[in-house]
Amino acid sequence: MGFIVPKQEGVSLPVEGSQDVFPVGRVYCVGRNYAEHSREMGDDPDRDPPFFFAKDASCVVPVGFSEKASISYPMATSQFDYEVELVVAIGKGGRCLSIEEARESILGYAVGLDMTRRDLQGQAKKKGRPWEVGKSFDESAPISPIVLKSDSLIAQVERAEIGLKVNGELKQISHVSNLTWSIEEVICKLSEVFELRAGDLIMTGTPENVGAVVSGDEMLAWVEHLGEIKVGVTD
Repeated sequence: MGFIVPKQEGVSLPVEGSQDVFPVGRVYCVGRNYAEHSREMGDDPDRDPPFFFAKDASCVVPVGFSEKASISYPMATSQFDYEVELVVAIGKGGRCLSIEEARESILGYAVGLDMTRRDLQGQAKKKGRPWEVGKSFDESAPISPIVLKSDSLIAQVERAEIGLKVNGELKQISHVSNLTWSIEEVICKLSEVFELRAGDLIMTGTPENVGAVVSGDEMLAWVEHLGEIKVGVTD
């Protein structure tokens, strides 16, 4: 028995300081999980519970800490927005996890960009349609190598600075401690609607001041204690 069409290759992320790689399964995203970003998008962060959407694993673009990656300006949009995010790599799955189980499920962390075709997302929202057209498209998830967790790193990441510059100009800056729903709470809530599996990634939300990039721009995104990634936009 053979494949009737060529099999699509999976995506893996390198693991910092190791020869191992992390095979990406599913990519979950948390909507509006920083209060100020929630407000700038027209929501009430004190009222809204976390909600989730997904990107296909094929959206992931591995980006090394010491290199610059390039992504193409996508088709069908005139508003290509950046969103810097802390990414959590799941090493042990489960459903309806407790806070302690959620913490144990974390394998490590990464720096990511949730690139968004904002105009297409807005059009979909107005019509009550799914967001995939605005969120799940080629090269929409540049992500750094996975940095394996340790007790000290967990504490550092929970208070870490997160930020993004475009062409050297500061655009986004906040701290992970400003998450409306903590990392463990996000994992718990997500595990109530999906059974999590080893290999899943969770993009935990972006701070305020999202904005657009054009061809020729260069983004520098970082999470303190993890590292930074450089991503350029090409035609």
